[in-house]
This record gives sequence, structure tokens and C-alpha cells, in this order.
Amino acid sequence: MRKERHNWPLQRGFDRFYGTIHGGGSFYDPVSLTRDNTHISPYADPEYQHKPFYYTDAISDHAARFIAEHDSRGGKPFFLYVAYTTAHWPMHALEKDVAKYHGHYDRGYEPIRRARLDRARELGLIDPSWQLSPQAEDWTAVDNQAWEARCMEVYAAMIDCMDQGIGRIVAALEAQDELDNTLIFFLQDNGGCAELMGRARKPARNAAQSPLAPMPNDALQPDMIPKQTRDGRPVRQGYGVMPGGPDTFIGYGRGWANVSNTPFREYKHWVHEGGIATPLIVHWPAAIPAERRGRLISDPGHLIDIMATCVDVARATYPAKVEGRPVVPLEGVSLRPIISGQPLKRPGPIFWEHEGNRAVRDGKWKLVAKENQPWELYDMEADRTEMNDLAAKHPDRVQQLSSAWDTWAARANVLPLGAWRAEVRKTPQGL
Repeated sequence: MRKERHNWPLQRGFDRFYGTIHGGGSFYDPVSLTRDNTHISPYADPEYQHKPFYYTDAISDHAARFIAEHDSRGGKPFFLYVAYTTAHWPMHALEKDVAKYHGHYDRGYEPIRRARLDRARELGLIDPSWQLSPQAEDWTAVDNQAWEARCMEVYAAMIDCMDQGIGRIVAALEAQDELDNTLIFFLQDNGGCAELMGRARKPARNAAQSPLAPMPNDALQPDMIPKQTRDGRPVRQGYGVMPGGPDTFIGYGRGWANVSNTPFREYKHWVHEGGIATPLIVHWPAAIPAERRGRLISDPGHLIDIMATCVDVARATYPAKVEGRPVVPLEGVSLRPIISGQPLKRPGPIFWEHEGNRAVRDGKWKLVAKENQPWELYDMEADRTEMNDLAAKHPDRVQQLSSAWDTWAARANVLPLGAWRAEVRKTPQGL
């Protein structure tokens, strides 16, 4: 386990922390589970004994608890960051939630994708003129349809459980009479994930069902992909291993990621819309005018705008230095004008880079490219699904936007592209 704590939440300004330092891992026995500054085992935690332990529920319950405890300490304004790991792989969900979705995805990819498109158009989320991006997988060619359907059932159950937890957080705010005057942001960090985690045709790990020695309750889980469950069952991966339980570690694959990203192209890792476009839901009854409530706003925003908005609405001053050390300046703009019904004034383009994939958005224009591939240009008002590349028709605009991206990349320490691979290679395995 990691011993350095200089960049853990309590050393970055938070009063309390409950979560995982590492990131991904089992929902039943997460690696690097931490309360405040101490690694803990969920099975020997004197402060939280919920059976069965399920990480999404634990996050929700602690968030609600922190709200109640904060009010009891004097009712000062608070900032609460609830970083769910759902619905990241592995596909883990409690069977009571999975049961709600049994049979729901037996029709396969295309009918469900088409139904989602129709519903999004009906709600006004999708312009009817935008083309649907290509279908990624053919359901009729799937060997094990029951397994594929189960993957999506578990994915849906993971989202369902998170939704229940958000309800408990909202109830905690209501109980403290703080809901109306609390600004809530809900967003995802990327589009659907097409990674093939645990989906190898040959079982990747622990195909045999030979029992192992149980783990002690107070033992810390050392692995992102556990070798076994607490009661000694091998954790299994591979094509056909039915996901959901703690003895599995499976992703839901490209076919369902394509459904999740309807109607956009590509997936997590890339910076086409399927990789970066997610909704931002904002709730703040005390400050959102009645005529703005329930409205859909199409102005593009970015994760960097959240910090700028929080600083703005809190009437805080963003420091240039903390304890004598320089602080990276704010990059985003406050979204408060949109909340109050005013136009958003963004002084320049929005930029992206992820694993060598790059993009820039300026008004209706988006320039985007995969790693080591030429730039593509799209009119996002007419073609947000990025189906009609206009780069050859507008070379001057490509030059203008690509130059702006180059300038930003040099300033933002993005260059050289591909340097992240060296960082991955030299990072030790584990924590």
C-alpha cells in the first residue's frame, strides 16, 4: 500500500475522506479503501458494517453521514465531492438490483440503441438532423447472447444503485433544510468504455473452482483485480463468466459501450464525442429562476468550469500561492451566467488531450484527431455525431484551430505527445 500521503484528500484541504486512493477495483472488496488518512478493510471497519458490503452503497451512506455531521458542527457552508466508481468495470451489482433488469436487454444492441435515439429526440436532447453513428457490433453474430445481456443487466443495476444513493444524499440535505440552497452538479467523466477487461475468449484467470484459504477480515485487499473473494473463491475472468458477483471481474464490452454512447462515435480514451460528451445536471432551487428549471442548455462546458463556478458562487478568491507554493491558475469559466439565465462568455476555445488523442472546440467548430492521425473538422451544430469531416473544405480553419491547440499544449505541459507511456512504464505495479 502507498505510504506517501502528501497528495491525499486531507492534505489537499478536505476535512474528511472515505474512498479509494487507487481508483478501479472490486465493488465488494476495493483496493486501497481509506478513511481519512488510514487504509481500512471493509470487513473490519468499526464505523461502517453494512452487509453485504457494496462500495457504491458505502460511498452514498458516508456522503449522507458527512452532511449530517457537518451540520452538527455549526452549519458552515460545505463542499462535498462524491466520486462514485460506478459504472466502471468490473460489472459488479447486488442481485436485488440486477433482478429488475432481467430480460430487458435480450433484444440486443440495435433495437435498444434505436429506442434510445428515438427517446433522446423526443426529449429534445438530440437534433433529429444528426446522423446516428455506425453500429459497432452485430447481435446475430454474438455466440453467447445470454452472457452479453447479463453484462448490460449488471451495468444497469450499478447505475440503479447509484441513483438510489443519490436519493439518500438528497434526503440528507432535506433533513438539514439545506437542499434548496445547495448547488448540486451531477456529471460523468467520460463516455462509455469499450475496453475488453475480462472478456478474453480463453479464461484469463482462475478458471478452476478450487477453494482458497479465506482472507482474514482485517486483511487489506492488495490487488485491483482480486485473486480471490474473502471467503476463498477464485475471482474469474473470461468469455462466458457471468458477471455481477464478487468472484467475477468483467467489463461490458464495445457493443454495449456503443449503445451507451448513442448517437455518438468512439468511446472513452478518444476525444470524439463518444469519449467526452456527457450531460451536466445542475440543481439549485434558491438560485435558478423558475423559468430556467427543467431547461436544456446546449452551451458547451468542460470539467475545468466546475472549479471556476464553485469559486464564483462561494465568492471566494482563487489563490496564486498556498503555503508559499504557486498554484496552477484556473483554466475554466464560471457557469453561473447560464444558471441565472445569462449568456456564457467564454474568452477562448476549449481544449482536450487524452493519451495522444486531441481536440479543440471553438463555437460551433470542433477539430479532433486520434493519436498520430490527421485532424478532422466538424460543424457541431449541424453534425454533432461527427459523421461529415469538413477538414478538406476549410483548410484555413483547420490551420487556425490546430495552431491554437499547439499553443495550448505547449503551455499546459501536454507535450511531447505520447510521453504518458513512459510514465506508465516507470510506475511500479500495485499501489
